[in-house]
Amino acid sequence: MSVQVILRDGEPEYAVLPWAEYQALRRAAGQGGEAPGVEQPASTYAPALSELASLRESRAMEAEQLARAAGISPAYLAMIESGERLPDTAIRRALAVALGVDGWSDAQ
Repeated sequence: MSVQVILRDGEPEYAVLPWAEYQALRRAAGQGGEAPGVEQPASTYAPALSELASLRESRAMEAEQLARAAGISPAYLAMIESGERLPDTAIRRALAVALGVDGWSDAQ
């Protein structure tokens, strides 16, 4: 997760993060949808889960790093990337947050 912390008098006051990560955190917290009262950016690209490995590589992330960020084992991540396993919603959400994407399309 890419977070910028803004300090006031040496103490953290604000945390700034990318819009897609903010939306993913809202969904993970059960607040769903978009932030109220905010004009939404144009539609975002939702990659297919089959693009997971190339998306991870495009972010220069090692498999172990992504697995740790998503709370799964590297072996399980390898099975997901190869199409051998289909992760549940919570793991898909954790992977999306770790990669900074809005979520996954239903296409495999």
